[in-house]
Amino acid sequence: MSDFRQAFIEFAIACNVLCFGEFKTKAGRMSPYFFNAGLFNDGDSLRKLGQFYAKAIVAAELPFDMLFGPAYKGIPLVSAIVIALAEMGYNYPFCFNRKEAKDHGEGGVLVGASMVGRVLIVDDVISAGTSVRESVDLIKASGATPSGVVIAVDRMERGSDQLSAVQEVQQMHGLTVTSIINLNDLVVYLQNHREFEQHLLAVQCYREQYGVNY
Repeated sequence: MSDFRQAFIEFAIACNVLCFGEFKTKAGRMSPYFFNAGLFNDGDSLRKLGQFYAKAIVAAELPFDMLFGPAYKGIPLVSAIVIALAEMGYNYPFCFNRKEAKDHGEGGVLVGASMVGRVLIVDDVISAGTSVRESVDLIKASGATPSGVVIAVDRMERGSDQLSAVQEVQQMHGLTVTSIINLNDLVVYLQNHREFEQHLLAVQCYREQYGVNY
């Protein structure tokens, strides 16, 4: 596992963003772990989060010209990421959307740089894929091209059918989805840290029941 992936898991645990126990998912499943990106809620944690996203983007060698953060969670995410990328020597424009169109001033639903070229969508996780679908529609309506999606965690579990939520997005929109970590990375981390042995067994059982291999 890449060093930044292990470091990200440690960072998420330290911030109580990644927790272990029993948590009910949107699908009604009892998950042995939960990831709540909303708890990256201060300046230092958001700065570090942006750096981890930037490292994942650079490592994946994704082709894109700008970044887009869907309202509302994507707004602080995309802001932190472009700052982190700039600090690494990669200066990219970005924009985000409003939930409601503005009828005065500059107007419209988009804020930031003009939507042009290949657009990388930023989000925290993909569950039902609704945010990605809305982002794709908005990007295409603006005359630009959606080029991929980057998220924090890929849970690698079945969605509505036999595919994972990430695979469903890839199949529906033809987009590459990159994550900082996925379920495989989490299992490897737990295997290497004996203090999490109890949680490792629960996560492995959950993966056997609901997981998708890729």
